[in-house]
Amino acid sequence: MSQLNALVRVNALGRLQAGQSQSEAARALWVSQSTISRLWHRFRQTGSSAPAPRSGRPRVTTQAQDRYIRVTHLRHRFQSASVTARARPGGRRISVQTVRNRLHTTGLHAYRPLRGNVLTRRHCLARPGCSGRTSTSSGPFLANNWRHVVCSDESYFLLQQHDSRRRVYMRQGERYHQQCVDEVPSHGGGGVMVWGAITNTGRSQLVEVPGRLNAQHYVQDILQPHALPLLAAPRAQFQHDNAKPHTARLTTNFLAANNVNTLPWPSLSPDLNPIEHAWDELGRRLNARVNAPPNRRQLFQALQQEWDNIPQQTLRRLIASMPRRCQAVIDSRGSHTRY
Repeated sequence: MSQLNALVRVNALGRLQAGQSQSEAARALWVSQSTISRLWHRFRQTGSSAPAPRSGRPRVTTQAQDRYIRVTHLRHRFQSASVTARARPGGRRISVQTVRNRLHTTGLHAYRPLRGNVLTRRHCLARPGCSGRTSTSSGPFLANNWRHVVCSDESYFLLQQHDSRRRVYMRQGERYHQQCVDEVPSHGGGGVMVWGAITNTGRSQLVEVPGRLNAQHYVQDILQPHALPLLAAPRAQFQHDNAKPHTARLTTNFLAANNVNTLPWPSLSPDLNPIEHAWDELGRRLNARVNAPPNRRQLFQALQQEWDNIPQQTLRRLIASMPRRCQAVIDSRGSHTRY
């Protein structure tokens, strides 16, 4: 129980002695009825309203302040504890650690946030199963047999990969030693863009995308030599996102001329594309190499080797996750998912 100050205790006892009920006094003073009941019981037993001696340091915040801290951080999830402490909830100075302690007791802890695309209401409604009606895009999307889908995408890999999750072991005072600094080139270091596709039974070659990708390059150097052979299988469907080279008239005409069945794809939905996790696996394998590739040519060669070394069982599991991905989108009403 939060300790009532002397003025509130005297006020409460005066109301009770004047004939008010405990519930009426509690409502008038904005405290719980159990608090008034314990105060009245202690007064009748000891003749004093002073609180009983307590072990340890008294609590520096009241129930109202604790509630303010909790509600504030539930409404403003990115507000720091220091900002809340400076606001002086209840007009009383409290420390940043006190704010953190109160948040921890209610199950609120500070974590690194998930980074995701900005999803508007239109984006959420366009995602499968979230429009509240049967739509031409989400219907076949949800009912699709994913074993026949060719999932494709592009990804960019840097020469100097910077992983914010990396940790360095060092002694006290070694923070600025060169061996302990994760050095990142100021110009980015360059990298390689690649295209790839995965299926339940195989994968495409990893294709380097030199320069800026346009529709002509996409059709001539990627779709025709690398995607069409995968799409020759019966009932095959092709998946790619809504990037401009993918939706250009040249691309759509080429796919139509070759009788390619293209799966409608909602915008800003990388969490629905299993190849995104294949890129993650490729990045982990690249980072696990003892010697990092020193230039773009060797970087692409390393990517090709690691791409070919990804077990097909891993890709098969990613394809098999599609029903769960779709259900996660439905459960989140089109918002972000754990994928």
